[in-house]
Amino acid sequence: MRNPFRSEAEAYRFVLGTVAYFLAIVIADVVGGRWWGLGVFVVLSALVLVWFFRREAREQPPATAPRQRGGDDERRILVVANETVAGRRLREAIQSAAGGRRTNVLVVSPALNTPLKHWTSDEDQARAAAEERLRHSVAELERLGISARGEVGDADPVQAIEDALRTFGADELIISTHPEGRSNWLERGVVTSARERFAVPLTHVVVDLEAESAQT
Repeated sequence: MRNPFRSEAEAYRFVLGTVAYFLAIVIADVVGGRWWGLGVFVVLSALVLVWFFRREAREQPPATAPRQRGGDDERRILVVANETVAGRRLREAIQSAAGGRRTNVLVVSPALNTPLKHWTSDEDQARAAAEERLRHSVAELERLGISARGEVGDADPVQAIEDALRTFGADELIISTHPEGRSNWLERGVVTSARERFAVPLTHVVVDLEAESAQT
């Protein structure tokens, strides 16, 4: 099923707008009576329909990867992960995608944050944690002989992918998540949304950090 919201912020705005919509109708009904309530309902419903159809008309076509920016012998891989960014299975997937060719990897780590801190623009702690994970991941890839760099992305992973694809011509997209049942990204349909939205070959890697820790 297609997610109608392009980001968490848009979903929050929808919830707040819905609450305000019904609150306005209730207030009008209490203060002015049933006909006032009905009138406010009709007006607000009409405005919502106008907004909806204008929004659909403005919908952008599915994003695509930009033109290839590397040479013919270069493999460019966009990796999107957060807590699983340093997982062994993710490194193995990157090595497999590289296939022994000259490879350029961009690792994007969305800055996980709470809804409250997101709304108050308090992202310092989330960005610092993401940057620390990225440093470790990039160092591991460099140790394996893979040229890589990292950057912190938007808190919404799908938006982070779109932002990265505007400047990084990827041949392949790798999304790393926790296993099903423990992955917020899978519950939100991030992988499915990315497959539908981006015209880039996509590999989904499941990283079980607990199992990897038990094996070491």
